[in-house]
Amino acid sequence: MIVDADMSDLWKSAAEAMRPRLEAVVALADSKVRGLIERDPGYFPMYTKAGKWRHSGETWTDWCAGFLVGLQWLLYRQTGNQFWREQAENHCRLIEHKKHDQTVHDLGFIFLNSYLPWYERTGDARLQEVLITAGRTLSGRYQPKGGYIASFIGPQSLFIDIMMNVPIVFYAARETGDEALLTIAQTHCRTTERTLVRPDGGTAHEGLFDAETGRFIGQSTHQGLSAESDWSRGLAWSLYGFGTVFRYTQDPADRHVAVRNADHFLERLPASGVAPWDFDAPEGPDRLDDSSASAIAASGLWQLADLVDDPQRSDRYRTATLTILDALCTDRYLSGRDPDWEGILKHGVYHMHKKLGVDESVMWGDFFLLEAVCRVLEA
Repeated sequence: MIVDADMSDLWKSAAEAMRPRLEAVVALADSKVRGLIERDPGYFPMYTKAGKWRHSGETWTDWCAGFLVGLQWLLYRQTGNQFWREQAENHCRLIEHKKHDQTVHDLGFIFLNSYLPWYERTGDARLQEVLITAGRTLSGRYQPKGGYIASFIGPQSLFIDIMMNVPIVFYAARETGDEALLTIAQTHCRTTERTLVRPDGGTAHEGLFDAETGRFIGQSTHQGLSAESDWSRGLAWSLYGFGTVFRYTQDPADRHVAVRNADHFLERLPASGVAPWDFDAPEGPDRLDDSSASAIAASGLWQLADLVDDPQRSDRYRTATLTILDALCTDRYLSGRDPDWEGILKHGVYHMHKKLGVDESVMWGDFFLLEAVCRVLEA
């Protein structure tokens, strides 16, 4: 349980006290990402195996390329080193072809972390066109009868993860004035709220539908402990995703879901500040941490603090972010004292049931940790 902060000066003083440790995370990321691209140029990893990015393990689906580019843009933003901008632009070009990939639901992850920062720095219309094309491509997975963008599993499947990707459809709709795209994105959010977000603010990983009629069948999971459990990363995706959507829509319904998700996440978060891979995982050797879930939540909570109207709630979310970062920015979770470990953030979990990336570094964990760190440093 995170304790409420009473005054904004409390989190401000805490953030300032943490500054040297947060700057050390930036330096660590600089070293680890530089090592990756020098050791394995053009490679976009997903999770480590025994601390190494290059291995023959299964990917399940190809969704992580944007995180490496996003790390490079964050490093450029923090250091001003032209090297990182050159690397980010080069790696963007390597993934541009994915703007036409109709087989995944992850085009937001891929392009909002890569081409959007590039476009925002240049105003180059060609770069914006990549983003718009990716948004249109993702919208092609829309199932009109059910009112949702389908996951890569198939037309019957809705994932909570897609809340982190639907913003690229909102972006394309806003930049083109395409009302049909806007309707798709808005409807997807309401369907997700209705079918995957529970009354207590928890979330299911997947919703199953009758693809012929659009009838909702029930909640399911691929990565959580069970269909009814609180898979922590999925909950973090939802609180961050609905907050991002609110920035596009200004619809209080979207912010309300993000707040419900955030409060539920904090209610269930252990005193350690690091979430287990599933909040309902029983005590024992399989109740492993998922540092990536906490990293996502930390960045999403900081964003949400800027979006809520209640100053006390805003202070609480900022304090929670700092509590989580205080836990993650330690020798237990950072690889700074392990030169052979190639990732930044240890003790993440990709897919527990498939035994993929279990107790390892994962690219999204590294990215969202650095994003949260940068947000605090820039506050």
